[in-house]
Amino acid sequence: MVNIKSVEHGSPAERKGIRAGERLISINGHEINDVLDYRFYSTDKKLSIRLEDRVIKLKKQEYDDLGLEFDTYLMDEKRHCKNKCMFCFIDQMPKGMRDTLYFKDDDARLSFLQGNYITMTNLSEQDVERIIDMRLPMNISVHTTDPDLRVKMTSNPNAGKSLDYLYKMAAAGIELNTQIVLVPGVNDGAQLEKTLTDLCMLYPSVKSVACVPVGLTKYRQGLPEIKPFDKQSAKAAIDIMQQFGDMMYEKYHDRVVYPSDEFFLTAELNMPDYDYYGDFDQFENGVGMCASLQKEFIDALNACDTEPLPRRMTIATGQLAAPLIRSLIKQLNARFPQIKVEVAAIRNDFFGENVTVAGLITAGDIIRQLQDKKDSLGEKLLITKSMLKADEDIFLDDKTPEDIEKALGIKVVAVENDGYALFDAVTAD
Repeated sequence: MVNIKSVEHGSPAERKGIRAGERLISINGHEINDVLDYRFYSTDKKLSIRLEDRVIKLKKQEYDDLGLEFDTYLMDEKRHCKNKCMFCFIDQMPKGMRDTLYFKDDDARLSFLQGNYITMTNLSEQDVERIIDMRLPMNISVHTTDPDLRVKMTSNPNAGKSLDYLYKMAAAGIELNTQIVLVPGVNDGAQLEKTLTDLCMLYPSVKSVACVPVGLTKYRQGLPEIKPFDKQSAKAAIDIMQQFGDMMYEKYHDRVVYPSDEFFLTAELNMPDYDYYGDFDQFENGVGMCASLQKEFIDALNACDTEPLPRRMTIATGQLAAPLIRSLIKQLNARFPQIKVEVAAIRNDFFGENVTVAGLITAGDIIRQLQDKKDSLGEKLLITKSMLKADEDIFLDDKTPEDIEKALGIKVVAVENDGYALFDAVTAD
């Protein structure tokens, strides 16, 4: 039973007289407890909607929304992560940031609705049955298929047993995208080989496996000592991943296993080409972003049939992405030398120098490191939108693009993580 906060004007629900403040009990005999129940059971053309004191019969187009809005997006509270993972980035953040940055969700509903990854330690048998009944694709943080090691890595005694849910969902044909956060000396090497063997045996239910290196900030007081990947250890991990990826591609014409871009950059290896990544199933996990950016930028460059006006600007990015961006600008300048672009690799002083990805750069670091260069930055400063909160123009340090503009006296333009968008940003008026 959930409270109806409001009813959309002109919706099927409003036309049937359903009002804000009423309580929704069931649809077509199915109890409604959260957003998954509501979305799944309200898709039919004919609905019997039981409210607290009456029953409404309603007809609509299949999949049309009823028009009901509830107190929260999930219609109840988010499920908090119960793990204490040795590599958890949230546990490595400084104090004093906004409260929402410290919330760790581990909610299967957000896995389906927003693509979040879950460890399954919050799931019950009933939850898994519902996932199977509704045929909901899931994103799973596996890390290791060794039950004892998984308990150690997550500091959760249920972490090993919850692997049974992975095998149960796979056996039922639920589509699973999985990720492994690799920690040097913990779940790489032989442990990685075991995990990849187990996951590849679950193909095609396990659609993809992304391996990402552990992220380490300077705020690890009281946490297990972990060393970051270096050139040699990153290459060793890639060799294992490539072995399994090649095997799966030879057998199924589907690579399945992918190192994140960060591994290739750390190992100082050439990035695979665009076709390597197939359907880019793990794009949001940093897998194939560089290849996609490069292809799109070069495609846009080759398709350009106008001569851009001379201009001068700066791109602020992370230390890992900077070499790639510079190589794209070099190709741009071979055709359009009148466009002058400086690529500034921003050192992450906020989280520590081990954090080198662009998405974790703060406005404060950009301001401090470009302050002495503000007279030579050009007409605008480009940043990637991944530096900003998804629904608000705010950096992780609670500063805004306007703060950078005031401090550096330059227009700041946030660019989508897309090669076409980057080309347009450097060539447009």
